[in-house]
Amino acid sequence: MALWMILLCTLIASLLGGLYLLGVFRRRRPNEPPLDKGTIPWLGYALDFRKDSSEFLKRMQRKHGDIFTVLIGGYYFTFVMDPFCFGAIVKESRSKLDFRTFAFKLVLRVFGYKPIEANHSIVHASSTKHLMGDGLTVMTQATMENFQKLMLFNLSSGKEKRVWQEDSLFHYCYNIVFRAGYLALYGTEPHQGAGNKEKANEQDRIHSNQLFHEFRKYDCLFPRLAYAVLPPKDKIEAERLKRLFWSMLSVKKSWQKDNISGWISDQDKLLAENGVPEYMRDRFMFMLLWASQGNTGPTAFWLLLYLIKHPEAMKAVKDEVDKVSRENGQEAKPGSPPINITRDMLNQTPLLDSALEETLRLVAAPILVRAVLQDTSLKASSGTEYTLRKGDRVALFPHISVQMNPEIHPEPHKFKYDRFVNPDGTKKDFYKNGKRLKYFNMPWGAGVSICPGRFFAAAEIKLFVFLMLSHYELELVNGEEEIPAIDISRWGFGTMQPVRDVRFRYRLRL
Repeated sequence: MALWMILLCTLIASLLGGLYLLGVFRRRRPNEPPLDKGTIPWLGYALDFRKDSSEFLKRMQRKHGDIFTVLIGGYYFTFVMDPFCFGAIVKESRSKLDFRTFAFKLVLRVFGYKPIEANHSIVHASSTKHLMGDGLTVMTQATMENFQKLMLFNLSSGKEKRVWQEDSLFHYCYNIVFRAGYLALYGTEPHQGAGNKEKANEQDRIHSNQLFHEFRKYDCLFPRLAYAVLPPKDKIEAERLKRLFWSMLSVKKSWQKDNISGWISDQDKLLAENGVPEYMRDRFMFMLLWASQGNTGPTAFWLLLYLIKHPEAMKAVKDEVDKVSRENGQEAKPGSPPINITRDMLNQTPLLDSALEETLRLVAAPILVRAVLQDTSLKASSGTEYTLRKGDRVALFPHISVQMNPEIHPEPHKFKYDRFVNPDGTKKDFYKNGKRLKYFNMPWGAGVSICPGRFFAAAEIKLFVFLMLSHYELELVNGEEEIPAIDISRWGFGTMQPVRDVRFRYRLRL
């Protein structure tokens, strides 16, 4: 009899434990946000969220207001759509809200890299030193030289004629920007003597193109890999690609390159000093490649496409670029060497800055996630005070809450190249309900998890567009072609990508 009782109690305990894990017993406590668990135990709204995160969150916002908690794949996420709450969340201490808990799991899954405690401080310190301030001046010049190597190497030789060349715009932008950034960060082929320099440059062009080809395969798998929903065949391919990049970007091979950036070399040294084994540092190198180059090329595509489709914007930005070039003695002329754009020149382009900011507003859609480590109070702009429950996750989706909010940005679906700049070149302020907003566009994240390489990424994109507008005339093959829709499977991972490419053509300017 006693044995049966033990077995029965064990069965009941297991059943109750299972039901608890499935979320059956979760109830909304006093002062907590509205709770919506969906109809499927444990999964909750995982399928709806995965299908189209933006539409799902808009639906929940209409139903529950600006702050609500939903069940997604066994986790409770409190989404905060009130922009006046953003500061309290991104500035909250790590003892209460920690971004690393979620980030570390994601990094291990998609790159095979297991972070150490010191990782965030290592990346932050190295990025501050090399991707901002004087370090950014050095990196801008290195990137400029690699753009010339990839895009304009025929100009000075006189081989490139003034004929229309045709290509796919997304592929062209992503390919060139990725490769220039990769070579600037990870180094170039060594050469001895001037006679071997062009051979080394040609090897850089070949190698970087091969690397990009494999990177795009991985990039296409990335969203489903991050959500752990890859089918078996794609899972095998993802593992193959990971191992390929661990080998191609290995620290052993990197240290054999010339011109390796301080950003890369410093971080590898610091990881080694912290006892990280070499095989794990190889994986870290792969993570840095995606983090630094996974969004710049797609952003450059959207920016160029919006300019091509809006002639008044193209004229204004091109006039600005030409003016800056003239004033700095770098005007592009037929038969002359490629122009050399400096960081100082990039700081003289308020209209290009605004056009880039507007592009990011339209197509950058990260989801910022924090783990709730202890019960935390959050006050909404309405005055209502909510409690975020320990063990949950809190998330921001600025694309809906601020970037496409018509109260903040009138006609939010329109591209307005000068939206972010005043007539005198100063930056505009933005308001909601008459109150000035600090967070009105958040393509780079915010707080302790803000993208540490954002200034370098912006410089990369601006260099590319500056060069394209300076040296080439651009047009779509089909002038009536509509701007493609975005691929909704990529919500939450940075800059969105188009569902299809568009054909364009370019030729040297007169």
